[in-house]
Amino acid sequence: MPNILSNGILTVEIADTGAYSGTRFDWTGFITGVTLEQGGHTFCVPESRVPGQGTGGIGLCNEFGISRAIGYDEAAPGEWFPKPGVGLLQKQKDEPYLFHGEYPLIPFTIHEERSGHSVTYTVEPLECRGYSMRLIKTITLNGNCLDISYLIENTGNEPLQIEEYIHNFVGINGASVGGDYELKLPGALQVVNPESGYTKNLLLVKEGALTWSNKPDRQFYCRLAGWEEADADYYWELVHKPSGAGIRESGDFAAERIALWGDTHVISPEVFADITILPRHSKGWRRSYTFFA
Repeated sequence: MPNILSNGILTVEIADTGAYSGTRFDWTGFITGVTLEQGGHTFCVPESRVPGQGTGGIGLCNEFGISRAIGYDEAAPGEWFPKPGVGLLQKQKDEPYLFHGEYPLIPFTIHEERSGHSVTYTVEPLECRGYSMRLIKTITLNGNCLDISYLIENTGNEPLQIEEYIHNFVGINGASVGGDYELKLPGALQVVNPESGYTKNLLLVKEGALTWSNKPDRQFYCRLAGWEEADADYYWELVHKPSGAGIRESGDFAAERIALWGDTHVISPEVFADITILPRHSKGWRRSYTFFA
């Protein structure tokens, strides 16, 4: 049964640990549904609506090391490398790491503890070629905010260069992507490095906000810039204008980069955290989601 957190304002559904069994996303705190009770607004959608397509993402699910897996480059084929929140993965060939690749897996041991309007996951360390870490993640409801706090203890002998983000598979009230949505970032928002001419023509910046020129019929991706020097207490805000419902993400770390991915039914702003932890040290950071209408 999924873990349900509810405080009368928000109801959050979290998949059982192991219900997602892939090697991409963190198995802990895999948030598959968020409902703002006043108005019954919903926010989470699957990565793909086609069964068997995609990598199994849904809702607010985070990933470590999408572009630089810990210890992968120096591992020989057949050796193992750690994927935080997942387990030890086995390198198969002498080729670059693929976040969507299939790798043999030894899962980490994960403990779960529920208390009131929060749930805490502890991922126990498993030594691998000098790398070892303990991950503690706590999800808490505070009014109309969903807080996610992380703590990683480096229990190994090697420094950890950790890249973390939440994919944010968002579709407000199930509405298709198009001009009814508006995405805001602090500062002078810019679309940079669009992955195709299609994306470049699809995304429009008007009066400091991003919208869509029409309903997309395929995936789109770009980086977002202009926010780097802005003085603001949030990373991004997405509003579905007909319903007035929206979601805003903030945190206590400086974003390393912000990207935008999406499809016909889903909008995914992605805020990356760059975390370095020396041996026998620890590092914590926090993300907070505010839901409103």
